[in-house]
Amino acid sequence: MLLPESVLQSDFFAILATFVAINTVMYAALAIAKTLPRVYLGDLLPGQRRRFETRSIYPETPPDAIPKERHGEAFVQP
Repeated sequence: MLLPESVLQSDFFAILATFVAINTVMYAALAIAKTLPRVYLGDLLPGQRRRFETRSIYPETPPDAIPKERHGEAFVQP
């Protein structure tokens, strides 16, 4: 559809074109932001990330250790 030159040079058409351009840029920015991984505020701020004591059901193991389990057997402390 072709519009006459008087319509293309009107203030209304300029405002409409500006609105469409801003809307397109915002839609593209939101689409790109949605594809990126989430950033959590706790990951960016420094601070204590370890517990002072273990909360494991195996309290004698160090906090970083993963108890070894055998197939079908529960971990037993010696």
